[in-house]
Amino acid sequence: MSADAHAAGHAAGAHHGPPPAHRSSRLDPTVLGMLLFIASEAMLFGAFFTAYFFVRVVNPQAPEWPLDPFHLPVYVAGVNTLVLVASSFTMHWALQSIKRGNRAGLQAGLVLTFLMGLAFLITQAVEYARIGFNPADGAFGTIFYGLTGLHGAHVFVGLTLLAVATVRAFRGHFTPEHHHGVEIPGIYWHFVDVMWIVVYATIYLL
Repeated sequence: MSADAHAAGHAAGAHHGPPPAHRSSRLDPTVLGMLLFIASEAMLFGAFFTAYFFVRVVNPQAPEWPLDPFHLPVYVAGVNTLVLVASSFTMHWALQSIKRGNRAGLQAGLVLTFLMGLAFLITQAVEYARIGFNPADGAFGTIFYGLTGLHGAHVFVGLTLLAVATVRAFRGHFTPEHHHGVEIPGIYWHFVDVMWIVVYATIYLL
C-alpha cells in the first residue's frame, strides 16, 4: 500500500465514536429541550391548580372566597404583576438586540430584566412577611403558599439563568449567529411570566 493510500485510509477512519445524532425537528435541540421541560413544569403547576379548585368547589362558602381571616394584597400583587410582565419586554429587547449585533442593547435588556425579576421576588418575600397567615392555616393557606412559592422558586431559577447570561453578555460571548445562551433563558423567563399571570388571576382575582 502506498503512503498516499495509507494516509487516505487513516483519514477515512479518523472519526471515533457514534455518528452525529439525526435531527428530525426543525427546532434546535436545546430549544426543543427547553420547551419539553416547560411542558413538564406546566403539568406540575396544573396539579397545584387542580388542588386549589378542588378546595374551592368542596367549600360551601366558596362564593365568599377567600374566607376570613384571609385577606390578599390584590393591589400590591397587581403592581408586582406589571413589573414581571414588563420584564418580558426587556428580555425580548435583549434577544432582538443581539440578533442585530447590538451588544449595548443586549446588556441593558438583560440587566433590566434581572432587576425587575429581583424586585418581584423581594416584593413577594415582603408580602409573605406581612400577609398575616401561614401554610398551616387551613387548606387555602397551604394552596396559596404552595402555588406562589412554586412560582417564586421558578423566578429564582430564572434569575440564576439571567445572571449567567448577563455575565456572559458583558464578556462578549454572544453574537448574532450564536445567541442560544440568551434565547434559552428568555424562553424560560417568558414561561415564568405567563404562569404568574395565571396564578395572579386565579388566586387574587377569581
